[in-house]
Amino acid sequence: MIILTKLNNVPFALNPDLIETIEETPDTTIRLVTKNIIIVKEPMADVTKKIYEYRAIAGGSAAKIIPNIGDL
Repeated sequence: MIILTKLNNVPFALNPDLIETIEETPDTTIRLVTKNIIIVKEPMADVTKKIYEYRAIAGGSAAKIIPNIGDL
């Protein structure tokens, strides 16, 4: 999950796997695969950076628990 802030200053956690598109017009608007739309205070660059960091951590964690094929 990534932590973002709604326009009313309420922080919330979002599953980045649900994001379909992100636009900055000028507010950052996130459209989910569920067709819901969320407008956040963070710029689009910050949201995408949080997604990259989330995926790096999630991928790194998975790599630690998946054995090498040669070890099987």
